[in-house]
Amino acid sequence: MKRSFVIGAALALAAMSLVGCMRSKAPVQFHAQGQPEKLSDWHVVESDGKRLHLNHEVEPYALNTTLFSDYAHKLRTIWMPKGKPAKYDATEALDFPVGTIISKTFYYPRAGDAVVRVAESAGETLDGLDLTKVRLIETRLLVRRESGWVALPYVWNAEQTEATLARAGETIPLTLQKPDGSAKQSFAYMVPDENQCAGCHGTNNTTRELHPIGPKARHLNRENPWHPGENQLVRMVALGRLEGLPKDNVPYNARFDDASASVEDRARAYLDINCGHCHNKVGPADTSGLWLDAGTDDARRLGLCKPPVAAGQGTGDHMFDIVPGRPQDSILVYRMNSLDPGAMMPELGRSTVHEEGVSLIRDWIAAWLGSCSSEAVAAQESVAAK
Repeated sequence: MKRSFVIGAALALAAMSLVGCMRSKAPVQFHAQGQPEKLSDWHVVESDGKRLHLNHEVEPYALNTTLFSDYAHKLRTIWMPKGKPAKYDATEALDFPVGTIISKTFYYPRAGDAVVRVAESAGETLDGLDLTKVRLIETRLLVRRESGWVALPYVWNAEQTEATLARAGETIPLTLQKPDGSAKQSFAYMVPDENQCAGCHGTNNTTRELHPIGPKARHLNRENPWHPGENQLVRMVALGRLEGLPKDNVPYNARFDDASASVEDRARAYLDINCGHCHNKVGPADTSGLWLDAGTDDARRLGLCKPPVAAGQGTGDHMFDIVPGRPQDSILVYRMNSLDPGAMMPELGRSTVHEEGVSLIRDWIAAWLGSCSSEAVAAQESVAAK
């Protein structure tokens, strides 16, 4: 028994040493410059063809309401250098240190040659991703270097063993269906090129500097799906990854699909994550006068009886961004429900209509009171001018 115990212990120690050795040979690799051709050069997430694995100290995170991307599921992770916590910000993205690598892997549940339109489940990513059940599409990296953030899109090969840098983007034909096999829809999934990545993440129209969009306190302020009962921001503090988190009054965005939350809160959260990074007072769509970020409270800025800056194809011949009680007459709903390149909003990142999102915004506008009579519009303009 003693000899067996000694042999068993020795084998266990050898196995542990081997695992430790393997990890020490391939830790996360931060590249301070250049554009590595392979995703595996970073060692953040790696595939053996059967499962997508997260490397040591690569922490997954979830958002309250997420950006719609053709019903794709997303595995989000953050890796940060030890001893360099991010700094809390109440409104903007957390201030991450140089060396931070944020990853977002886009994937779909499989159904033969098609992919399935179904809600995400935290259980899908508890230990990476089971590649017999999902199809990997792309992994985007947002990397914090001395010179600022850089965005790098990587597209997975057919074997799901490696992803290659796609500087010029890529178009991937897919067939999307419901779990019962109905409502099949063929569409072209668009991987953004480097300029398009910069177009979305350049959230300040003056500086054009790239910044993260999702990792903001109001989006992260939720239970951690991988550690039930633990708040994500509190966990970051406990791990030494965040400093300055206040004890209370941390902003919070609702989940857009949470039936227990008000339509108002759900709609504002949806518009904030899907539109607010451009439609705000300093964003790329600042000249539109339509501000849809969480910090905007002025009904006129939110689109109430606001005529568009430029008429034409993008308006669908509608007169106002939001007509209270009449979503069918509102430009906002028209553009969300369009696939016309000259009218659709958001103009990047989707080739399908988010039916559930459009339905929510319809309900929100339908509940608004008032009218867009000439007298009402004049009164609003007078208030806005003061």
